[in-house]
Order: sequence, then C-alpha cells, then structure tokens
Amino acid sequence: MIERPSPSTLPEPAAPSDWLERVLVENAREDAAVYIDYAGFTAKVMSRLPVPVTLPKWRKPAVVMLWGIAGLGLAAAAPGVALDVAREAFKLFAAKPFSLSEIAAVLAVLGMGTWTTVIVAWKRV
Repeated sequence: MIERPSPSTLPEPAAPSDWLERVLVENAREDAAVYIDYAGFTAKVMSRLPVPVTLPKWRKPAVVMLWGIAGLGLAAAAPGVALDVAREAFKLFAAKPFSLSEIAAVLAVLGMGTWTTVIVAWKRV
C-alpha cells in the first residue's frame, strides 16, 4: 500500500521561477490537504472478487489432437481435390475458345490483383 505524505511533511520548495511550476506545487499542497485515506479499499475489493475460471488441463492436448486430425485429413484430401480442380479447369478452358483480347484482359486483372496485394503487404511491414 502506498502512503501519501501529509501536507505538513511536504518539503517547502524554494519559490519556483516558472509560473507553471508554482501552480503545480500549490495544487499538490491542496491535494495533500484534502486527501482521504482509503484504508486499503482497493485491496479489499480485489480480494473479494471471484477466482478466474481456468481451463482444464486436458483441453490443450485435445485441441492439438483435433487440429492434427484435421490437418491430416486435409493433407490426405489435397491431392485428390487438386486433381479434380485441375481437371475441371481444363474442361472449362478447353470447351470455350478464348480470343487474344480475353486472355490479355484476364492477365491484366491477375497482374493488377497481384501487384495490389504486394503493395498492401509492403505498406503493412
């Protein structure tokens, strides 16, 4: 517990030459004169608060195990999903003949998106 000095124990400073310093010293004297001792009120309130809820010890290993199972499932499914996506993309692009202007427009949009992402990422660093 921090004890504040009583007004009578405050040292008498030499008259400060700065007006702001004088105001601050006078304000400190006034505050010390009207100080009310709280007699450990904050400590009493904090001691009466309920204990924070803690997580059970088994929770962290269970979460790690579940994330591990999810990761293994994704790793097992990824090759098949990638193959299916590639096959469908090939079917989509092979079914429709694209003109040179459409290809250029798609490449321009992809380039702008890529450079916008790079610029935003560089600004955050």
